[in-house]
Amino acid sequence: METERTKKVGIAIQKEFSEILQREVKDPRIGFVTVTRVKVTPDLKIANIYISIYGSTEERERTLQGLESAKGYIRSLFAKRLHIKFIPEIRFFHDKSFEEGIRISEVMSKLKDKDDKKVGKEKKEEEENENENEI
Repeated sequence: METERTKKVGIAIQKEFSEILQREVKDPRIGFVTVTRVKVTPDLKIANIYISIYGSTEERERTLQGLESAKGYIRSLFAKRLHIKFIPEIRFFHDKSFEEGIRISEVMSKLKDKDDKKVGKEKKEEEENENENEI
């Protein structure tokens, strides 16, 4: 169960982490990253940071490696910026929900195109039948 305190800490971590990625971390392995959410454990000891990574599988792996190596630096910046007693341990997770959404959207689009072609073909057959009946 998420308490008001864990929500606030999660939001603060998400905001700071986004800024740190944009301005502070200069690791060339880190590609285009979007922070999708941050879940903090009730004891505030662990922050699970869910990220969406744009790029190939290899680029995603390199980005996660870069983030893992910058973890200590990021945590030290949290200590300076966040006004909390204990700075949580950071864990990164690749959030695949965005990619799954795109995949589902593509499948739906293909099904719609297939259905549109089928409907168009049926309409054409109906028109041909009507024209034959008129003759």
